[in-house]
Amino acid sequence: MSNIDPSSIPQVGIPDEVAELLQKLTHATPENAPFVAGRRHFFKYRDLGLTDATGGLARAQVTCATDVMEETGWHYHICDVHFVYALRGWIDLQFEDGRTIRVNTGESLFIPPGLKHNETAISPDLELFEMSVPAKMGTVACDPPAHLPKGAAKGVWV
Repeated sequence: MSNIDPSSIPQVGIPDEVAELLQKLTHATPENAPFVAGRRHFFKYRDLGLTDATGGLARAQVTCATDVMEETGWHYHICDVHFVYALRGWIDLQFEDGRTIRVNTGESLFIPPGLKHNETAISPDLELFEMSVPAKMGTVACDPPAHLPKGAAKGVWV
């Protein structure tokens, strides 16, 4: 990410409060937005700079498939907002009511805080825009929901 270089901004007539806001203006490009460590070793995560720009209020990243896919296992998140939008490919998520939702290219999903889910499959070309509030989103591993029929916790009904 690049914060806009203040010296490149004409300073004539710009109020101080606008100049302060321009200091936080962040432009992420594939060249300057680094891949960073994330929750899962089998995904790559591109940091889009929102965490720094908002002082930790929010996080935005692009999550990309690698050559490996593993189920995430049942878990839930501690956050106020967890939003995903499929830029390319698809991802299957199973929820504690037994339903599996495939999020395809151009589709989005808001996952309420505390809702148990398991990511069960992805396309090899998956690219997912992900946003959370706050930036530091907690992930808590949990047992599969006890009320699901035997085998349903793996997405297979028996």
